[in-house]
Amino acid sequence: MQFEFATATRIVFGRGTAKKIPTFAAEMGCRAFVVTGRTAKRLAPMLQALQDKGLQTSLFSVGGEPTTDLVWEGVQKAREFQTDLVIAIGGGSAIDAGKAIAAMITNSGRLEDYLEVVGKGQPITETPAPCIAVPTTAGTGAEVTRNSVIGVPEQAVKVSMRSPMMLPTIAIVDPELTRSMPPAVTASTGLDALTQLIEVFVSRKANPLTDGICREGIVRAGRSLRRAFNHDDDMDAREDMALAGLFGGLALANAKLGAVHGFAGPLGGMIDAPHGVICARLLPHVMEINLRALQQRMPDSPALERYRETAQLVTENEKATASDGVTWIQILCRELAVEPLCNYGLTDERFAEAVEKSQKASSMQGNPITLTDNELTEILSNAM
Repeated sequence: MQFEFATATRIVFGRGTAKKIPTFAAEMGCRAFVVTGRTAKRLAPMLQALQDKGLQTSLFSVGGEPTTDLVWEGVQKAREFQTDLVIAIGGGSAIDAGKAIAAMITNSGRLEDYLEVVGKGQPITETPAPCIAVPTTAGTGAEVTRNSVIGVPEQAVKVSMRSPMMLPTIAIVDPELTRSMPPAVTASTGLDALTQLIEVFVSRKANPLTDGICREGIVRAGRSLRRAFNHDDDMDAREDMALAGLFGGLALANAKLGAVHGFAGPLGGMIDAPHGVICARLLPHVMEINLRALQQRMPDSPALERYRETAQLVTENEKATASDGVTWIQILCRELAVEPLCNYGLTDERFAEAVEKSQKASSMQGNPITLTDNELTEILSNAM
């Protein structure tokens, strides 16, 4: 057995911990480039607190999922500002953009040179600018991952810029920041977290450290996602989901995902659907097809027992079968009003393109069994 485990230099978790951002920032730099989402106005108190600590600030808003053009615009503005610290606060998109900007501030060349699949996959050689990552959603775990997912519109795909150096310097996870999420965002980000935890747990690359993290995260998401969706003021549920998102990020950064995320990158570039919705819609169908393929072709695979344990964790029933887990996920997705992918523009005619692209995705390498093109097409058809 061989594995590695790496994460942010420091993780600070708990209600109210976001108040510590100015203190941490003042210890790390003088000119803070603050990357956030659409709702930049709510950051006014934090920006004032940063300035009170003697920092100069420049705000950069990421209105949607980051693209190569948007990230490069941020890099140029950060360089002009002579940035020595990046603070990425928002959902996964803002944090991914912030990590990529921090990396490109100190590394030369084109952004595309560093992208996987469609670029050169060139390694980062210079240490990125210090980065403080602060999630305001509970799902992606981007605050503790070593990659940034970036859209490449001209090739209709989303791919990663990846390096161990991209791990944030400090991750501050404050469940109180997630209270403002509307139910639909709570659902999509929470289902993304649950997907990541399940995929890593059954992955070919799972290890004892990620196993423990995934078990704990699956339990917390299983008992709290519905509550967070239905009761936005339930802070115990919000805390559970913030931990589930954090644990999903820790796990995927140190193992591999699977077919859901193998599809999510290509589909994210092909249709206008939130990443979490794509994952949620695919998850039960990937689980179902994986179980069937494993039973037929790899009946001794440990992943079959992992799927059974997953079912027991989410249902809180020690007698649950792997199929019970699939049913539980299907019911959860219905209760959380996850829309079919056809509502976002996916058509049968694009299945072949999606399958071809997914087979090249790095996440597909972690799936517990190699799926055929026909099996992958069946998953898409069922998710419509």
